[in-house]
Amino acid sequence: MEKIDRRSFLKHIGAAGAGAALVATGCKSQTSGVKAGKPDSEGTMEYRTSGRGDKISLLGYGGMRFPTIDNVRGAELDQEQINHLVDYALEHGVNYFDTAPVYSGGKAEGALGRALARHPRDSYFVATKMSNFRGSHTFEEGLEMYQHSRSELQVDYIDYYLLHSLDGSRESFNTRFIENGLLDYLLAEREAGRIRNLGFSFHGSAEGFDYIMSLHEQYHWDFALVQLNYIDWNHSDECNASYLYSEMEKRGIKTVVMEPLLGGRLANVAGMVSSQMLERRPGSSVASWAFRFAGSHPNIMCVLSGMTYMEHLQDNLGTFTGFEPCTEEENEFLDGVAKAILQYPLINCTMCNYCLPCEFGVDIPSIFNHYNKCINEGLVPESSGDSDYRKLRRAFLKGYDKSVPSLRQASHCIGCMECIKKCPQKINIPTQLHRIDEYVEILKQQKEF
Repeated sequence: MEKIDRRSFLKHIGAAGAGAALVATGCKSQTSGVKAGKPDSEGTMEYRTSGRGDKISLLGYGGMRFPTIDNVRGAELDQEQINHLVDYALEHGVNYFDTAPVYSGGKAEGALGRALARHPRDSYFVATKMSNFRGSHTFEEGLEMYQHSRSELQVDYIDYYLLHSLDGSRESFNTRFIENGLLDYLLAEREAGRIRNLGFSFHGSAEGFDYIMSLHEQYHWDFALVQLNYIDWNHSDECNASYLYSEMEKRGIKTVVMEPLLGGRLANVAGMVSSQMLERRPGSSVASWAFRFAGSHPNIMCVLSGMTYMEHLQDNLGTFTGFEPCTEEENEFLDGVAKAILQYPLINCTMCNYCLPCEFGVDIPSIFNHYNKCINEGLVPESSGDSDYRKLRRAFLKGYDKSVPSLRQASHCIGCMECIKKCPQKINIPTQLHRIDEYVEILKQQKEF
């Protein structure tokens, strides 16, 4: 779909009527416009049954974005706050916790393990991943990663284990898991009960997914983790989530959802879209719409959310306690939201941080996050002739310097292309960085444009 600039977009939605007049023009918290509070004590958490009979909370705790000391990006994880969040989640019915060896610079598994070890082992299910997409792909490397995960998580068995970030490439799959004997070992671990469920996470094309599905009769996937939200359901650039879901459903493979908010994009909306959502469901957050959409499909076993703050956890608990699936009319409404959002010139970054570290120190996710935030807030000057040009220019540049240290800004990208190989969203990262850098230079020099 062709992207249009912000001014054209605003004209587009103004003429398109209520169904399409849905634009993200403000960047707010997940609970924007809603007073976050404790979940209804009279309600109960929604649970789904796994293929092996586990009773899984529909809301799962994603461990990619744990809180850090003083909320500083890249700082040490705040173990005390993580413990508090995990305790509160368990107390209110959440029992599925997802992590990976690569999250938080390799520190997330240990932090989660320390928090969960304070609770009975049968009170939670833990999921982690074989994140061997970098390195030599030897059996020894994979074995060390698997054993390290169990040690960090302080468990004798892993409830849900995933082959991390498959893209459907036969060559990559064979190199990572077949030729080195690693998958045979993991299958034996499942047979022995040290892995209770074996699955995979996926980022790739429909053809690639078909290949992974063709292996089901041989390996008997118990579950899979896929990106699913009301934009990707029918409007994904790579592979529609509706197709992934249907292929798993007809094979009896349970679905776990990642990126229900697209890295926060579907929570940070305002303007006409948020007002319509709040009018339709007073007291419910904008984010709750995305979570309800994801959880409404019956084959969904769990919807992950990376809840950094207590207000996020409480808001999500309110959504999944006394859960109300989306109606057919609400799904049509959300499809209109998706079509409108896709016209907006945002960069499809979910801040997964897989592109990091950059050899040249560029903080790719923070650069894209600042740009998207300014687009949403209307802080991107379109022309030096705009009446509010000076105000917008200052806001953009001041926010850029505050969000991204000068030595980590887009100007330091040399176009080596290594980040493209790591990006699950298949973003042409150097092209986008160079575009942003050129725009920053125009603003700094106050050139006409």
